[in-house]
Amino acid sequence: MGPISAILFDRDGTLIEDVPYNSDPAQVTPRENAAQAVRRVRARGIRTGVVTNQSGIARGLITREALQSVNERVDELLGPFDTWQVCPHGPEDGCGCRKPAPGMIVAACAELGVPPGEVVVIGDIESDMIAAAAAGAHAVLVPTPVTRDEEVGRAPIAAPDLGAAVDWVLDR
Repeated sequence: MGPISAILFDRDGTLIEDVPYNSDPAQVTPRENAAQAVRRVRARGIRTGVVTNQSGIARGLITREALQSVNERVDELLGPFDTWQVCPHGPEDGCGCRKPAPGMIVAACAELGVPPGEVVVIGDIESDMIAAAAAGAHAVLVPTPVTRDEEVGRAPIAAPDLGAAVDWVLDR
């Protein structure tokens, strides 16, 4: 792996506790060590972004305005992030942005002006890993209780927590 110019984080389950279809900024809780991990990335001059599936919009469970409020709270607590890429589609919509499709990662790379080969995606489920690979980026899995054992086994790199994932990237 060559130089890393950006790290793209999955939002729910990776940066913040997963509250399904969260529309309330007061329910945004950073995962353990998330703030410290993101600060360490920025201190090394590496750009940061968020790539997040938000099918609650397509399902009518959350409004775009509520999602924006939640994302602004994430930025207040952990940001600001250099790019936000959000897929508002449902799994059946067949879009090119919803992970495991690579669209959000490709868009983030374009916005940041960095090639995918200089990007690491950190996420908590296999769709994050597949999207990264499809975009030509690197990936690190940070398992949570919802991550299946077989996903961990197929991950290119698995780290026990977000801090360890960031350590792995920064040590490269």
